Amino acid sequence: MTKLPIGLVLAAALLAGCAGAPKSRKPQAVAAPVPAAPAGPAANDNLNAVVWTQTAVEHDLVYREIFQHAGEKLQLALKDRQWDALPKGERKGSLKKLKPAVIVDIDETVLDNSTYQARLIRDGGEYNEATWAAWCREKAAKPLPGALEFAKLAAKKGVMVFYLSNRAQDLNDVTLENLREAGFPLAAGENVFLGLGTVVKGCEQVGTEKGCRRQLIGREHRVLLQLGDQVGDFVDVLANTPDGRSTAIAAYNGWIGERWFVLPNPAYGSWEPALFNNDWTQPAAQRRQAKINALQK
Repeated sequence: MTKLPIGLVLAAALLAGCAGAPKSRKPQAVAAPVPAAPAGPAANDNLNAVVWTQTAVEHDLVYREIFQHAGEKLQLALKDRQWDALPKGERKGSLKKLKPAVIVDIDETVLDNSTYQARLIRDGGEYNEATWAAWCREKAAKPLPGALEFAKLAAKKGVMVFYLSNRAQDLNDVTLENLREAGFPLAAGENVFLGLGTVVKGCEQVGTEKGCRRQLIGREHRVLLQLGDQVGDFVDVLANTPDGRSTAIAAYNGWIGERWFVLPNPAYGSWEPALFNNDWTQPAAQRRQAKINALQK
């Protein structure tokens, strides 16, 4: 074998190495570090709703607009002896000789409980009967914009104001005191607060629905208007699902803004559990995911 000069061997080795190397080298991208999760409580789904309720001038304008319009309809209803705001099936007998009345829900219709909701957000808590009852006993809820003016107008016109609420009967006295201290008219000698648990003879109570209590009012009164923040404030909802709620109100769409007046409440209501099969025992994350799944895409 012929030996090559050492210089040629080195040169050949260098050329072979260069031939196998890539023509250009790009720096490898380095993944950005994942930021640590912020310390503190998780975001609360109710924050925007409660902040809007407490700070947005639009909230107050909507309430004033609705109550002002209701006051105008009230005066028209007084003149029409056939005007009645009870849903079909709840009116028993003739309207003749019946005294005029209006039915208003209490919470988030005439009284503002957003302070209670704000406390839950700050404390990282959820609604429960004990904290709710403690809040009610403070008697600190204030009138919502336009509510007091409407109630006083009704009383001035000789119209009985009934406060139909799903507050428990053991909150009867503190609720009446809160309403009285806030300036709402309370007819003397009349049971104008009809809370959950009111017994109505001849009517079978269905869950927390208000139908029996509306019928009780209707036995002696012609109901001119109803005002509330939930579908169940106007008509019984037999199936609390999105479809069931729509079905319950469908026959009365023409009454909205005429005989029935709906106040906005984005903070809570039966619309929420309708999205997760009314099962509050589900973990909060599961309930939240059900609400996310309900978003329209």
